[in-house]
Amino acid sequence: MKTYLITGGAGFIGSNYIHYLMQHLKEEIRIINLDALTYCARSANVSCYEGSSAYRFVKGDICEEALLEELFAKNDIDYVVHFAAHSHVDRSIRSPKEFARVNVCGTLSLLDAAKNAWERDFSGKRFLYISTDEVYGELKGPGKFTENTPVQPRNPYSASKAGGDHMARAYYETYGLPVLVTRCSNNYGPYQYQEKFIPNCILCCQKGQPIPVYGDGLNIRNWLYVSDHLSAIDKVLKEGRIGEVYNIGAEKDYTNLEIINSITSILKNEYQMSIPSIEFIEDRKGHDRRYSMDAAKLQKELGWKQEVSFEEGIRRTVGWYMENRDFMDSPAIPSH
Repeated sequence: MKTYLITGGAGFIGSNYIHYLMQHLKEEIRIINLDALTYCARSANVSCYEGSSAYRFVKGDICEEALLEELFAKNDIDYVVHFAAHSHVDRSIRSPKEFARVNVCGTLSLLDAAKNAWERDFSGKRFLYISTDEVYGELKGPGKFTENTPVQPRNPYSASKAGGDHMARAYYETYGLPVLVTRCSNNYGPYQYQEKFIPNCILCCQKGQPIPVYGDGLNIRNWLYVSDHLSAIDKVLKEGRIGEVYNIGAEKDYTNLEIINSITSILKNEYQMSIPSIEFIEDRKGHDRRYSMDAAKLQKELGWKQEVSFEEGIRRTVGWYMENRDFMDSPAIPSH
């Protein structure tokens, strides 16, 4: 039986990953979900597993070294899957020190706890750091980000994620800690906090408020439905080569305006909803114009492939938020 320590398991991708493990894996597992329950995390996302012998929730900060030491001492942890992070660019511009504290120092504390607990025998242990395509910075010209693209973050959020990314790599090179790193493109799907681009667009439509868009709306992103990210994580965790970085991304890229048009078309045609206007607002500082991911290494080495097209994924996503309006019951926050 494998024991997973999942950090940030009450957030968007973390909670979806817990659902994935509990519903898809045939072998017996135990999950320890460590989450500080900050503004974008909700324990209700995974409350259906409370009372299960396979699941335990622990409220705590990844910077709490004594807590981490206790968790490793009292549990024979096999896998660490590290999602916990502050992740919103606008918030990082306002509070860069807090992002550095959590995303760099918190990651360092977690790496150190794993090293100290596992150093007598690393066999069978794995530490997966969930990074982001934003560590690469802005993609200029044609082509896509590969794992060999230089890391050149341009805002405090992506810089803090790059710092954690480098710490993970350093612990592999210096101590031999069995670390893997994934860098994924933009995710979307159920349980995403409403200040993020896609849920906020849906929320604005539900409330009849203008849809805020930064700049001219032509920034380009690579969008991956969350379940495809989860299957990639599982592949890398089980089969990836220790010390390696794996890009995860979708086949197609879209501008922000194309995403909005897709969402509003579904709401108008399938839900007979009146669509509010788009409100172009002042562009974000350090706003990267384009990201695009090359997932060829992951596809070639581990046989992963995207299963959910954007057209299908966005329809599922809109449907989930329309059926779960209570999840969206808070003010919209311009963030695009």
